[in-house]
Amino acid sequence: MSSALITDLRHRPTHRRVWALAGPMLLSNLTVPLVALVDTAVVGHLPHDYQLAAVAVGGSLYTLLVWAMGFLRMGTTGFAAQACGRQDGSALRTLLAQGLALGAGLGLLLALALLPLMPWLLSVMNPSAALDTLAREYLSLRLLGLPAALCSFALIGWLLGTQNARIPLLMLLTSALLNTGLDILFVWGLGFGVAGAAWASVIAEWSGMLLGLCLALPTLRPYTGQLDHRRLLRWSSWTALLAVNRDIFIRTLALEVVFLLLTVYGTRLGDATVAANALLLNGLLLTANALDGLAHAVEALCGKAIGRQQPRELSRTLRVASAWSLLFSAGLSLGFALAGEHFIDLQTNLPAVRAIALVHLPYLAALPLIAVTSYVLDGLFVGATRAREMRNAMLIALALYLPLSWPLIELGNHGLWAGFLLFMAMRSLLLLAMAWRITRSPKGFC
Repeated sequence: MSSALITDLRHRPTHRRVWALAGPMLLSNLTVPLVALVDTAVVGHLPHDYQLAAVAVGGSLYTLLVWAMGFLRMGTTGFAAQACGRQDGSALRTLLAQGLALGAGLGLLLALALLPLMPWLLSVMNPSAALDTLAREYLSLRLLGLPAALCSFALIGWLLGTQNARIPLLMLLTSALLNTGLDILFVWGLGFGVAGAAWASVIAEWSGMLLGLCLALPTLRPYTGQLDHRRLLRWSSWTALLAVNRDIFIRTLALEVVFLLLTVYGTRLGDATVAANALLLNGLLLTANALDGLAHAVEALCGKAIGRQQPRELSRTLRVASAWSLLFSAGLSLGFALAGEHFIDLQTNLPAVRAIALVHLPYLAALPLIAVTSYVLDGLFVGATRAREMRNAMLIALALYLPLSWPLIELGNHGLWAGFLLFMAMRSLLLLAMAWRITRSPKGFC
């Protein structure tokens, strides 16, 4: 271990800066899978497995759609962090307005576009009649919350870029707690069934977004400057943001293809299998949001260091955050290996679903250690607004994954999960290679 690495890892101010952002964001991100976990746990104790499968399928399609718009957060964070480093209040105000406008507009357009496509999307999965009806009802209702979910993405990305992680925590904690209470009330108390779970999520999403907006506006006071409304009408003011968002969208879309294939082929293996995979994917969601807490700190602190043109601070932040991410991933893997059965039992008491999920727990336990590198490096590329490299790494990983995973499909659900782990490993290695190439260039990331 080099002396520079040891010095960086012992630099307490950097540890404090990382955790000042990562701590609240870690708690914030852990509330995100609670929406899916609570929906699953509440509906999973209803009498029929197709009710749980309907929430699993409808929730998966909704999550895939929301995740595809993840560029609204990632694309905003890097620009906001660099503007914060320059103390540019006008740019911060413009960026907030642009993010909210994109979130609201895309949310409305996508909801309207998906409604006529829904029957086709569900027919591709070849579901049973009961599953098809309930999944369509659940997804139709969830789309009412899509504009709020996308505006929250942009708002959280902007807040994180300004080094504010407390408001996102309040937003997401409010949304998670409200969703939990309303789920129990609507599904168990009032007997609304699957529709009750959907309404609980919609109300929670809008409440969290409106609370965050009310709390975010006063944080602009320390930054001098005014919002130039005319600038919002000029195309040149949008090109840089849209270019980064385009590349992140393509990158996310490639990732969504992998998740969609996992859902589609799992559905064809039967209702119990798709329900079991949904339980395991909730573990993946938990892992992703835990590791993203540290990745968010990387985005904000590395973006600020780049805005200040401080490569030494950038290197130190990356090393400290990487060390903590590795520790967290090891803890998550150990937790799933030792307590995975309790994690499954918490979500359902259906014997067939439990049996399938327990057999596939080793894949979930291996996932955090395989994926940790990709989360840290995503944070670096987002903070540097180097979305093109993120896009290219993901497209190459997908191009390699598709032919390599095809023979694995014959192995059933084991083949699906083995192929998914292979994809995550290739993604990590490709991002690592691209980050190394940039650091060897004359300018590097700064």
